[in-house]
Amino acid sequence: MLQALPRLRRRHALLGSAAAFVVFGLLLWWLLPLGEESPGGTVTFSTGTPTGVYQKYGKLLKQAIAKDMPKLDVTLLDSDGSQENVRKVATGKADFTIAAADAVATYELAGKPGAGRLRGCARLYDDYVHLVVPRSSSVQSVADLRGRKVAVGPSGSGVRLIAEHVLKAAGLDAAKDITPLSEGIGTMPGLLKQHKIDAFFWSGGLTTSAITELSKGFDIRLVPIGSALVKRLHEQGDSSSYYRAAVMPADAYPLAQQGSSVQTIAVANLLMTREDMDATLTEQLTRTVIDSRDRIGSQVHAAQLVDLRTAIYTDPLALHEGARRYYRSVKP
Repeated sequence: MLQALPRLRRRHALLGSAAAFVVFGLLLWWLLPLGEESPGGTVTFSTGTPTGVYQKYGKLLKQAIAKDMPKLDVTLLDSDGSQENVRKVATGKADFTIAAADAVATYELAGKPGAGRLRGCARLYDDYVHLVVPRSSSVQSVADLRGRKVAVGPSGSGVRLIAEHVLKAAGLDAAKDITPLSEGIGTMPGLLKQHKIDAFFWSGGLTTSAITELSKGFDIRLVPIGSALVKRLHEQGDSSSYYRAAVMPADAYPLAQQGSSVQTIAVANLLMTREDMDATLTEQLTRTVIDSRDRIGSQVHAAQLVDLRTAIYTDPLALHEGARRYYRSVKP
């Protein structure tokens, strides 16, 4: 009996050591990055003009990616906007971008190079069409732009595409019935202040800082784009079907709107890439986009509207396999 006691103690000691080893292993698994490694390498992200929402969003997203994927280097590229962004990704000059759904559809319907390789990652936020005039202007509708000097955006921009569609729906030919200027949001406000243009179109998230700043030093207002015109847009078919009636809330640009909401049109923005992009990288980048919504949204108001419930709807683009993996992983 006395000889059995040491054997019992030794057995208990061995069991205790084994349990401690298991606990230590679990702690290591929890504390150390033993799972799938963060993707590495370099990717390019095409953004937009320096004073536009795309570029500001891109810079903040780059910061978020640096925290979540420290081995991945993101290079940001300037662009004129949606149409150029789609082309860059489709032809391999950029890996990821943001573009409006109508620009994506236009590129696909035209059968341009690489269109079949385009894939969606997430539906982000909506762009709202702004038609800005001096408060003293007699322009009350899009049709009133006839014979005026109007900035309609650079040729590669999303705003140019929308402006041409809107003008056509209002019965105007952008090449004949107005004097179009290929200016972007960086120069539009200054030209309006100097009375070198009578109006300008802009399509961007709410709010766009360049318009907010313009309203502080120059008396402007936003011309409404009513539901009747939206109906005529839909009758055009093709990519115009991606426009929908929307209302710009009264507090978007308080000085310009003076307490009144403004009817306009909106179009969804999509985070997109190509079919051949690495699935693991795309999955993690999509995760970062959704997880960083509040952080980015504190500086880019439009980003607050990124919603997991609607992000999966990237029409007209099919989902990238990596993005699909992400949405499956978070499905309740």
